[in-house]
Amino acid sequence: MDGIALTPIRGFASRARLYFTFTRPFTLLPPTFGVVSGALSAFGSAHNPDPARRFSLSVLLMIGLGSLTAALLNAASNVMNQYHDLEIDRRNKPHRPLASGAISMGAGLRFAVLLYGLALLPTWLVVSYPRITLWDKATAPLREHQCFFIYLAGLILTLVYSDPGWGRTKRFGIWANLTIAVPRGCLLKVAGWSMVASVLHLEPWFIGTIFLLFLLAATTSKDFSDMEGDAAHGCVTLPIRLGVNRAARFIAPFFVLPWLLIPLGVWLRDPFGDGPVLTGDPTLLTILGLVLAAWGAWTARLVLRDPSALAKSENHPSWTHMYLMMLFGQIGFAVAYLA
Repeated sequence: MDGIALTPIRGFASRARLYFTFTRPFTLLPPTFGVVSGALSAFGSAHNPDPARRFSLSVLLMIGLGSLTAALLNAASNVMNQYHDLEIDRRNKPHRPLASGAISMGAGLRFAVLLYGLALLPTWLVVSYPRITLWDKATAPLREHQCFFIYLAGLILTLVYSDPGWGRTKRFGIWANLTIAVPRGCLLKVAGWSMVASVLHLEPWFIGTIFLLFLLAATTSKDFSDMEGDAAHGCVTLPIRLGVNRAARFIAPFFVLPWLLIPLGVWLRDPFGDGPVLTGDPTLLTILGLVLAAWGAWTARLVLRDPSALAKSENHPSWTHMYLMMLFGQIGFAVAYLA
């Protein structure tokens, strides 16, 4: 009897692990940290609308909800990308759930739709101060639902990237990079900011642009190992368009230059305000930018030392460094604004 009773439980646990793997969970950390970092940066910025600057339960709930929905949106994007990349993955990554047949195409599509819904709909309730109660947030004027519309824009861009019906910019080199970098680099930071303060300031967009520029070329580091499958199915990524060596030289500066905008933003005056563009702790922000630029230079050296190695390994060290730099940058911004 015990064996019979435990079989469904074990079966459910096994399926849950399979679907969790399907979302590529390692990639969910940067967007989650990005939203939390954006919210904490807004809280410590000069644009925080709450004069008491209290970490109230409402603020904490909004940040928690926003980080969860960011992870769900990224998971949905990963699932949808695998759905439309089935033939490519059968060649490049046959172990993935759809490519291996562990999950059916119909089930994969339904799972993506579910994740998109879970990611987008709750953000309607993410409205910044002075809206406190859920009723106040739900019935706030349309212009105050900034987070919802930022997430909606991000959702649309994930479809533009992978779905042929929406354009599938994944086929078009730098346009593919742009439709990744805008939602995952810029919009998630701005969405996090919108949970605490209005995004109608230069500061959140300046911060978002730093991460956008970093991802604009850094994401190409993953395309090198997929060249054979991408070329066979019409995805003209940068390594295919430019060749391995030229593509490596193209992306290398983007590991360094975007981070130098951080100390620049500390000293530049905001043309629409009274203080600097970046209103966090100037010393910590300057150190953060210089450390990340030095780290990026080291990563660029790894890329340029042997560009052909990028095409031989799915997990080249530069890919790991890219993710670690993203996480370090997110944490660094939060610390600099809360100091």
